[in-house]
Amino acid sequence: MNRPAPTESVLLRGPDGAIDALIDTPEHVRGIALVCHPHPLFSGANTNKIAHTLARSFRELGYAVVRPNFRGVGKSEGKHDHGVAETEDMLSVIAWAQSRWGCLPLALGGFSFGAYVQTRVAARLGEGVMAPHRVVLVGTAAGEVTGARSYPTGPVPKGTLLIHGEVDETVALANVLDWARPQELPVVVVPGADHFFHGKLHIIRDIITRHWDPL
Repeated sequence: MNRPAPTESVLLRGPDGAIDALIDTPEHVRGIALVCHPHPLFSGANTNKIAHTLARSFRELGYAVVRPNFRGVGKSEGKHDHGVAETEDMLSVIAWAQSRWGCLPLALGGFSFGAYVQTRVAARLGEGVMAPHRVVLVGTAAGEVTGARSYPTGPVPKGTLLIHGEVDETVALANVLDWARPQELPVVVVPGADHFFHGKLHIIRDIITRHWDPL
């Protein structure tokens, strides 16, 4: 039986210094995926369980997955910039990944603050040749959230997969529905799930697998 390669740890060169990242590679690479973790000022890191679940799901679908640490986390340099500089960092990571594996189909995945950053990345990539093949957002930070934080989350590409917990205590489900409604974008709600999907990570993997278009 073929086994995936061990997780690789790398330091990439970003716009303002090193970007610490983990890489998960399948035996046959058919696409590239970028996975973003939750808020770095609230213990978010690329080892987060939902970021790991997204990475594992993408790898099993044939994607080489890059999980960067945001600025100030792990060995990543730079200062937290509320998603602005982080967007530039992620675009540089995508460019690096394409230099390594080629211009393969691109998937974006993110959790919480990481989902917010991915909405900005997707907007920057637009609808041209660099547009993402698929976008998966879990617990998307939108509107007013706990901790007196507010996210001006913009629209996302048609077909984006939104997964949210019914009893999310950090980002209210109503916030995400209000954001998704004018986009006519469905939201997959996991009954009983909180923000961190305790005991329900396997459901995230199942939802992604069921909704995925094969490469």
